[in-house]
Amino acid sequence: MDYVIVGLQPWNLPLGGNCKDIALELAKAHRVLYVNPPDDWLTALRRTQAADPADDELMHVGATCWVLTPRLQICPLNWLPDGWLYDRLNYWNNRRVAQCIQQTVKQLGFADVVLFNDSDMVRSFYLPDLLKPRQFIYYTRDNLLAIGYWQRHGQRLEPALMRKATFVAANSAYLARLARQHNPRTVDIGQGCDLHQFDPAVSHPEPDELTRIAHPRIGYLGALNAARLTIDWLVLAAHTHPDWQLVLIGPEDDAFRQSALHELPNVHFLGAKPMAQLPAYLAHLDVAINPQQLNELTIGNYPRKIDEYLAMGKPVVALKTETMALFADYVRLAANGTEFVEHIRGLLDGYLPAPPDACIAFARQHTWAHSVGLLVQAQHELISHQPTLVDTLRNEPV
Repeated sequence: MDYVIVGLQPWNLPLGGNCKDIALELAKAHRVLYVNPPDDWLTALRRTQAADPADDELMHVGATCWVLTPRLQICPLNWLPDGWLYDRLNYWNNRRVAQCIQQTVKQLGFADVVLFNDSDMVRSFYLPDLLKPRQFIYYTRDNLLAIGYWQRHGQRLEPALMRKATFVAANSAYLARLARQHNPRTVDIGQGCDLHQFDPAVSHPEPDELTRIAHPRIGYLGALNAARLTIDWLVLAAHTHPDWQLVLIGPEDDAFRQSALHELPNVHFLGAKPMAQLPAYLAHLDVAINPQQLNELTIGNYPRKIDEYLAMGKPVVALKTETMALFADYVRLAANGTEFVEHIRGLLDGYLPAPPDACIAFARQHTWAHSVGLLVQAQHELISHQPTLVDTLRNEPV
């Protein structure tokens, strides 16, 4: 099969992402065209030459995988109220992107294209109608409608896009349940992880920054974003246990930069690190944490970092959510700050939910081969279902 993949994440995203990993897995057996999201005019004006590498418009990144970077700028629309003008301009944006994709598909000789959309509910809203793919798969991996930016138009567009799809693929049971409200042909394909870097058998020298930090080290790897993480839990852990060292590795948002955590001597912000260096930091932590907030954004979220932590044999404490119930036999799950601190203390005292080897084996079940295998299986089972194309700009429920 030939796949055209559109989404929210550019191919060269430093921390990687689901969309790229799915493309790479599909490309092992199929031809794949990955389409980078085009800039809008405002983004293009802000973008500096240094931040905008002059990639070829079409890059051959593997034997059967290409990356298309449309050299066009679309009209920014989110400021517009919902209505006829918004739909007209959005269709105009979509048509220009579709023309670019159609030219490339023809150049590559793709046939019977499968369109895979990773949550791009606006810029790719009309692509199923314009490209007329053999199958259209909408992929949901985050409850984006919990974020203000997406609520303005996404409340209408995402359900409509799901209804168009041959089927919806979700990476968690929670998101699959939400999607089934709009398309009963919804499949939970789980989460894949590329864990080859996270091998506990590999010896990693201790990074210089860590050598100055005493044990026990309680560590978090990932973006420090207050919309997703509970700063209060971290402050509580650092306050109540001054002998613990909290090691936070990742870029901070303003809330973290201005938080009380920066005033605590046992909290260490090490900044963002390249993906290839993360296993070395993780190897020298004593407990790994994911102190998420419980909100509409996180409740159905599948945090890939949990598999990365477990794959390195690290004891883990994380927020208790519906999705995290999957990990209940291997991860200590906390419902509040007090439980969060108690679970860390218990793990440091050796009270593990499962032996490290069992945790490692469990994490390694969550491969991209397994997740994408479920996706392709659903395609075969639904081969007779066509995308529901809509002829009107408004794309009201059908």
